[in-house]
Amino acid sequence: MNKFLFPILAVVLGFVLAFWTKKHKSWNTKLLLSFSGAFLLALTLFELLPEVYSHLKTKQTGLLIMCGILLQIVLELFSKGAEHGHVHIHKHDTKFPWLLFISLCIHSLLEGFSIHDHNDMVYGVLVHKIPIALIITLFLMQSNYSKLQMASFLIVFALMTPLGTFISHESVMIGHYGHAINAVVIGIFFHISTTILFESGEGHKFNLSKFISIILGVGIAYLI
Repeated sequence: MNKFLFPILAVVLGFVLAFWTKKHKSWNTKLLLSFSGAFLLALTLFELLPEVYSHLKTKQTGLLIMCGILLQIVLELFSKGAEHGHVHIHKHDTKFPWLLFISLCIHSLLEGFSIHDHNDMVYGVLVHKIPIALIITLFLMQSNYSKLQMASFLIVFALMTPLGTFISHESVMIGHYGHAINAVVIGIFFHISTTILFESGEGHKFNLSKFISIILGVGIAYLI
């Protein structure tokens, strides 16, 4: 049941944190992003990658992972990098951000395929979605979108990952391609997590707080 509830809980927590930190300092968000990026990357390496390589041919796996990276790059042309903490919404824009919404929904749906009973990827998705939901909520609150639009955006966004998990478990046809889809998702996670880690630094200077958050993310992922 956690595999369905945790992704929804992540969006709820992000929503609550957004209201609690309306006047948040940027370093708090950056540290949270650094931790989530390191945690997601480490879990992908520890849990998902070995499983995929054990079921698919080596070169095929590498090709599918590259396809995932390229797919995420294409999605970010429309989301402008919201999956790793970049949201650009004009305060005076009242038109619903359909491209951002659709891109995030596709991303969330696909990451749901990586969640299975025999691995801990649900925790990686949980930690990844909290800061993203926080940042998206903050920017929606600063816009002129109606409360109904904001609520619809966040509710559908929260439900897409459990939907992906449900489809991967219940669809026989999808099940046959489960490992191939997971390889694509690995590419998506690789791109997002590494982008978070590279972009969370300022001026390529050593940041002790960021370094500690990364070590904590990797360490906790290893101990799970």
